[in-house]
Amino acid sequence: MTKTTERLTVMQVCAELRISRSTFYEWRAKNRAPRCIKLPNGDLRVRRAELERWLDAHEEAA
Repeated sequence: MTKTTERLTVMQVCAELRISRSTFYEWRAKNRAPRCIKLPNGDLRVRRAELERWLDAHEEAA
């Protein structure tokens, strides 16, 4: 799996963004989190490319 097709767990996304799981799920409830893939067992995954796109969209000029 290449870096762009990598699928991250919620814990990996939270660790990378340095946020809590509850913050991630709060953002998700408000449609502010990166788009997720819901697996048949209910687990969520975030494509690495989607996380990068989401970060780029939230980037502000300093």
